[in-house]
Amino acid sequence: MKTTTEVKTKRPITIFRKENYILFFTGLAFIFIGFVLMTGGGSEDPAVFNEEIFSTTRITVAPLLVLLGFTIEFFAIMKKPTE
Repeated sequence: MKTTTEVKTKRPITIFRKENYILFFTGLAFIFIGFVLMTGGGSEDPAVFNEEIFSTTRITVAPLLVLLGFTIEFFAIMKKPTE
C-alpha cells in the first residue's frame, strides 16, 4: 500500500513541450521578418520602373530567412519531448 508521500502526481499528456513552442515561435518570427523584408520596392506610377525591386535584401536575404523559418518549424514539430 502506498502512502500519500509516495503517490506521484501525473503530468497531463501533451504532444509539445516548452522547447517545442520556443522553436515554433522562433520559426514564425523568421518567416514573418522574411516576408516583411520582401515587401515594397514597387513604383507609385506603373509606367516607371523602380530598380529597388532587385535589391539583395528582397532577392536573397528575405527568401533565405523564410526558408530558415520553415526549417525551424519542421524541427519544432519533429523534436521529441524530453522527460
